[in-house]
Amino acid sequence: MHKFIINKGLFTLFVVISLFWTFSRVSGQSDDAAKPLVYHFDIREDIMPSAFRTVQSALDEAHALNADVVAITMDTYGGMLDAADSIRTRLLAAKMPVIVYITNNAASAGALIAIACDSIYMSSFAKIGAASVVDQSGNLMPDKYQSFMRGIMRATAESSGRDPDIAAAMVGADKTIPGIIDSGRVLTFTTSEAIANNFCEGMAADLEGALALAGYTDYTLVEYVPSGMDKAMGVLLNPVLRGLCLTFIFLGLYFELQTPGIGLPLGIAITAALLYFAPLYIEGLATNWEVLLFVVGLILIGLEVFVIPGFGVAGVTGIAAVFISLILSMVANDGFNFEFTGTDMVVQAFGIVMGSIALTLIVIVAFFGRFLSSPLFKRVALLTSEQTTEGYTSNALDHAVLKGKQGKAVTDLRPAGKVEVETEWYDAQTDGEYLLKGDEVVVLEVKNSYIVVRKV
Repeated sequence: MHKFIINKGLFTLFVVISLFWTFSRVSGQSDDAAKPLVYHFDIREDIMPSAFRTVQSALDEAHALNADVVAITMDTYGGMLDAADSIRTRLLAAKMPVIVYITNNAASAGALIAIACDSIYMSSFAKIGAASVVDQSGNLMPDKYQSFMRGIMRATAESSGRDPDIAAAMVGADKTIPGIIDSGRVLTFTTSEAIANNFCEGMAADLEGALALAGYTDYTLVEYVPSGMDKAMGVLLNPVLRGLCLTFIFLGLYFELQTPGIGLPLGIAITAALLYFAPLYIEGLATNWEVLLFVVGLILIGLEVFVIPGFGVAGVTGIAAVFISLILSMVANDGFNFEFTGTDMVVQAFGIVMGSIALTLIVIVAFFGRFLSSPLFKRVALLTSEQTTEGYTSNALDHAVLKGKQGKAVTDLRPAGKVEVETEWYDAQTDGEYLLKGDEVVVLEVKNSYIVVRKV
């Protein structure tokens, strides 16, 4: 009886504890569910297509999580206008409020992105503005670009409830704004100036302080984590890796030409070409026609080597096409218009291509120099000589009989082939030019088992 009472008491205690634990857990989950979800990511890089990819991925994830607000921490000097325009369009279309906290700089394209957000908060030493359109060398672009940028800034400010004239003045004021800026000057606000002119909602020491000013004190924070694709793109777009890809393209093509058939070197060259062009294509730098130009260049070089005698227009054109395509695929050009790119990026791209060619030549020389003296080469190559003391004799041609005689090519000579002299066929080689079958030739000299000829 006592045992039954004890067991019943323990069972009751267990039920009470279980119910209390379940209630506490559900209550805790309800509390967490009641908290607003803040989704946060950084823009701390130049505004390039990669930044747009980050913003797009982050906003998609924020929407999937039903975030209550998106918070951006920004520090950028600007970047490409087309990438910034894509980002501001995406932010304006966001279904939840977007807060930006400027830690230091929101310059140029960064100012456009910041204005597209619903609320702007700044550190005590931050700046926003200086949105004139410049090239990579820092030189102002023609006025048509400035006018276009002013229009984007005005439209963005109107959408987010800010003064469009002030936004346009960050590109370059086309009229005087009393107490703010004179006509022809470029506007940049400090934090206090931005607050005074309703371009900033408040000053904060950090993101947490900015969120508190926005009314978010008790919230769940979710940080954006770059995807494997984002990380891979960051690695593949590294200039050093791009140079290595080019080197493997050149090496693969060179060694493929040295071996019969289609083999591993060609596979390496194709793989390297994909690793080179794919990231640039995804980033919007390499375009369809630039990739096609590279392929056409390779085809022309192949025709020159295997089909067309001599080395002429096709070969030179092919080399030029490959060279130009590799350079243009690395810069943000519009055809052959480099106004937005500037000379710095073109020079960098040119240096990467030339450095890759130099590295290719070094590898070829070093590889062949070591390979010819390696034990592997001695095992696969015939290194013995045929001595007359061992009974070997040469089939040397009679110099006096053949020199100066004429004949005709019975095969193409590129530069070696067969010629017929006085009804006899001989192995022949030209003195550098390519000859076609049927060309008349004259014998210049005899070198042991073959003759040297030239076209009559």
